[in-house]
Amino acid sequence: MKIRLFKDKVISGAMLVFSILSVSMVLLIGVGLYWRSLPILQDYSIWELISSNVWRPLKGSFGFYPFIMGTLWVTGMSIAIAIPLCLLTAIYVSEYAPNRFKNFFLPMINMLAGIPPVIYGVWGVLFVVPLVQKYVAPFFVDFSTGFTVLAGGIVLAVMIFPLIVSIIVEVLQTIPKELREASLSLGATKWETIKKVVLRKAMPGIIAAIVLAVSRAFGETIAVLMVCGNVPIAPQSIFDPAYPLPALLANNFGEMMSVPLYDAALMFSALALFVIILIFNIISRLILQKISVRNA
Repeated sequence: MKIRLFKDKVISGAMLVFSILSVSMVLLIGVGLYWRSLPILQDYSIWELISSNVWRPLKGSFGFYPFIMGTLWVTGMSIAIAIPLCLLTAIYVSEYAPNRFKNFFLPMINMLAGIPPVIYGVWGVLFVVPLVQKYVAPFFVDFSTGFTVLAGGIVLAVMIFPLIVSIIVEVLQTIPKELREASLSLGATKWETIKKVVLRKAMPGIIAAIVLAVSRAFGETIAVLMVCGNVPIAPQSIFDPAYPLPALLANNFGEMMSVPLYDAALMFSALALFVIILIFNIISRLILQKISVRNA
């Protein structure tokens, strides 16, 4: 009996240690990036780095404002496209679709999640960019190369589509059937039941799915690099080119030793991306807690 209790304590202690180690990785990553960014932080203030528009490493100008805004524009565009489409798709699959269609559709969605990002990037260059350039942009601007925020947003939306749909379908399927039956028995229509009962009960899980997808969209590199234009100017509309932080890292990391402070500047860009994702997750967690308390 004592041996069993001892083993139980050892296993619980080991799991606690591994849990602390896994969580501490976030802190270690942040500290490591900050330490590698110190050379440029000693010469420039943080406000100067994130508010300047000028990116000329050869002349000692390291302005990250265009890259930060490019990241926010492209990610925001992808979420604006993906959320309504994914939510409606998940509702149809979970609540309306026949089992034969559901058994065919969900594996296809999961297969999309396994496609490498570079394939999405090639698809974006061959199809999305010409579509934006020839058929969408002419209605709004005089000229566009097609390598724009909109193209990047569409490609990212397609990339995160399988993740959001799969998670939301799983969340909707966990809602007890008794809640649906009780709502229908009171005279509510199927759509009213979905809108006022099912979605309200599933809202924490839906928000968690969106947060996970946005975190992936923030850090996506290859596909965004291929379709956004990579011009270091802050975009003013969805038909302007953008240069997100992940694309900056992917494009310039191999050349960082040729210019003084270049290494530290790129590490600061990684730190800025890390902080943006961290802030977004903290805000999302606070919103999720409020919704959970309200629905409890």
